[in-house]
Amino acid sequence: MRKRLDKKWRFYPGGESPFFGVNNEGMEVNLPHDFSIIQKRNPDSKGGAANAFFPGGLGCYKKSIYIPEDWKGKDVLLEFEGIYMNAEIRFNKQLVARHIYGYTGFFVNLTPCVRYNAENEISVNVNNDTLPNSRWYSGSGIYRHVWLEVRDPVHIAPWGVYVTTPVVSPLHSVVQTETTLENGLSQKVTVTLRSRLIDKSGAQVTSTENRIDLPANGKSEVKQLLDVGHTHLWSVDNPYLYILKSEIIQNNAVIDEKLTSVGIRTLSFDAKQGFRLNGKIVKLKGACVHHDCGLLGSAAYDRAEERKVELLKANGFNAIRCAHNPPSPAFLDACDRLGILVIDEAFDCWREAKNPNDYGVFFDMCWENDLSSMLLRDRNHPCIIMWSTGNEILERDGRSDGYRLAKDLADFVRLFDKTRAVTNALCPIPGINDKVDQESLVHNGDQWGELTEKFIEPLDVAGYNYLRHRYEYDGEKYPNRIICGTESYPSQVFENWEQVQKNPHVIGDFVWTGIDYLGESGIGRVWYGERKSYLGEYPWHTAFCGDFDICGFKRPQSYYRDCVWGISKAPYIAVYNPEHYGQSVGGTPWSWSDVVSSWDWPGFEGKPVAVEVYCVDDEVELFLNGKSLGRKAAGKENKYKVLYETVYEKGELVAVGYADGNITAKTVLKTAKNPVGIRLTPDREILDRGEGDLSYVTVEIVDEDGNIAVTDERDIFFAVCGPGSLLAVGNSNPVSEEMYVGNHRRAYRGRAMAVVRSEGFPGEITLEAMADGLPVATVSIYSAGSFE
Repeated sequence: MRKRLDKKWRFYPGGESPFFGVNNEGMEVNLPHDFSIIQKRNPDSKGGAANAFFPGGLGCYKKSIYIPEDWKGKDVLLEFEGIYMNAEIRFNKQLVARHIYGYTGFFVNLTPCVRYNAENEISVNVNNDTLPNSRWYSGSGIYRHVWLEVRDPVHIAPWGVYVTTPVVSPLHSVVQTETTLENGLSQKVTVTLRSRLIDKSGAQVTSTENRIDLPANGKSEVKQLLDVGHTHLWSVDNPYLYILKSEIIQNNAVIDEKLTSVGIRTLSFDAKQGFRLNGKIVKLKGACVHHDCGLLGSAAYDRAEERKVELLKANGFNAIRCAHNPPSPAFLDACDRLGILVIDEAFDCWREAKNPNDYGVFFDMCWENDLSSMLLRDRNHPCIIMWSTGNEILERDGRSDGYRLAKDLADFVRLFDKTRAVTNALCPIPGINDKVDQESLVHNGDQWGELTEKFIEPLDVAGYNYLRHRYEYDGEKYPNRIICGTESYPSQVFENWEQVQKNPHVIGDFVWTGIDYLGESGIGRVWYGERKSYLGEYPWHTAFCGDFDICGFKRPQSYYRDCVWGISKAPYIAVYNPEHYGQSVGGTPWSWSDVVSSWDWPGFEGKPVAVEVYCVDDEVELFLNGKSLGRKAAGKENKYKVLYETVYEKGELVAVGYADGNITAKTVLKTAKNPVGIRLTPDREILDRGEGDLSYVTVEIVDEDGNIAVTDERDIFFAVCGPGSLLAVGNSNPVSEEMYVGNHRRAYRGRAMAVVRSEGFPGEITLEAMADGLPVATVSIYSAGSFE
């Protein structure tokens, strides 16, 4: 028996003292839960801009579970998918486990401490008070699911099913299973292991079984082969999943079973043809993504994780790099279902720390356990194509035994899985020249290449962060080196993609970043005048560098990427803020231009304004209130950008694209009239996945023609009726001091967002939105009830 244990925990801010217990009444919460996101940001927070100015701190979670008499003789376990961080687990007041790393899952065996026919108390203390311990927003608490598992003494080990596909063809494939069986009894037992492959329709495709003698208090690893005739191959375009049903049978009864999703596909990497999926060359159109879920903080709701994957997939991405830690199981499940390739990454640092209290403090003690946790948990996901042992590791230049560690970690990965490539993301080394032009090489030699060569040696794929200038040179110097652009600046997407297409040994490009995130505050901001700091000062709290903002709204850089990748059909009009016309502007390499697709600039009538048009067509023409501002060359030869200078006047701005002299498409921006209402648009009108299912509702202040009133930033209040609740509110403002919890939020550029959560009961959920001077807006979302 296995079930989620997410409901009705008691959360106590400040944690629990071993001497005095908890010192407050606490509050009832459901998991996943992030107690940082409910805190008021503080400019004096120890985590600072890196942690989005959230305080962190201590917390304690408690829950009672009734354990009946008939569970005697069985094992009782908890699986924690993720706790940030320094977790201490007690059961009936007895310490049963500690787990430091905030991003790996772990199991706790409660059996020795169980009280039968009685209530049993679970207590989880979380310590995220030792800031700074992260370079980004980590969140705090039990932010992923918790599972209760009750099993017979004879069972399949946790994460004990490993699936590979040694033979793959549309006509015939072979699925190999390696299943670890455990016997907790003091005598030998004989069981049957049956493995069945089920297709999408629920029909059995093939099966096999073996009779196994399990030693007393021992285990056995059983290999089986399953022949598959006509095969649906898993791919980005057709992510077909089978289900493997693994069953232990004793005395004609199934005493344990596990279900595993299986995608049948092949992966190959070489320097001549790059990366191939099912024998076909695929260039990786990649996005780096942090683990947080925007308005929800780090709380890993299944739907929130799925939505991130949906957004990226719908906008041309075919790959995601999990930066810089193992993601939630729900995230990888979504990648399997939707067809997104994944780099699964273990660590942001090794023994050389990047913050005083980060994982570097614990690396030597914990890395093997945490890396094996990632590998065992994730290795059946067909979406995963590479394992990354780290990001921008300081030991990449050989310091602190870095070359040996690089080999040790790569070899360790291959002990668990040899079917995927091993990578590591390297970046420039401060103070070390990485330029490869002739003059630089003559005077300095290839310092970066020589220092990192032994570090890269044990890798299958070398991850390059911000090292595009080395692609061609290293391809010649190291002819067998396969390179992946594991991080790149959004402002250089054109140049990066040109290099990926030009060089077969460069298999893809991963932008930093696909979706905006909390922390590394203001890394993508622009400024006018003198820059005061590397990261943004308070109240900056989002990175502001994603193709999608914190709400999931598409940003201008994403529309430009549409042109580079050949997705775009219509021109995109990007208007520079006229307030800063003619001023000196600065930005980081992660910045995008200070533009917005709007023709609403009250107070700037008659003032000069710059307009940029992103266009794939040969030519583009811009019209202001019917008057042509000129027809100009566009397209690839002009890097898809055309700049216009004009004077602002209210009305209509139209961009028209031409190919071979013919009109292909046009885009219209209109100055909005006075606001007349609020428009509510849920991304899902039916919540059919039980308690915790979500609907993201876009909130827009509009005029009588449906145009968004971009300059309207009034406060909007929300109320929810029916079997649902208001989980989060937010907008895209990266410097707002408002909370992401509560019942109101100001609009930003005419928009906001509300996230509605199903409570698991059937019925109609009604969301109301109210603002001064506007009629109340309502939308209905249907909850289908619990599936458990």
